[in-house]
Amino acid sequence: MCYPAGEFKVGAVDVRLGSLCGSDFWMWADQYEFFAHSQLIIDVVPGRGGGFSLEAPEGVRFLLRSRIFTDDELKELERQGPPPRGRADG
Repeated sequence: MCYPAGEFKVGAVDVRLGSLCGSDFWMWADQYEFFAHSQLIIDVVPGRGGGFSLEAPEGVRFLLRSRIFTDDELKELERQGPPPRGRADG
């Protein structure tokens, strides 16, 4: 889901993966554990998604694709350490 800046409460169970067009991209920790060995590619495609996400009125939706990291990429990620998490107090 895509929310306007400041309208999504980030908590301790959220993992920050980076930013996308200047907006932080967060994922729930359990999802992160599942995708931790994958590069996530986020596309915008024509069509309607299932929900009330910010992009819905624009006639587009987000499409998430993934690929498994190479061994060298995994080593680099390990060197960088874990991604930041949200605060416990939200």
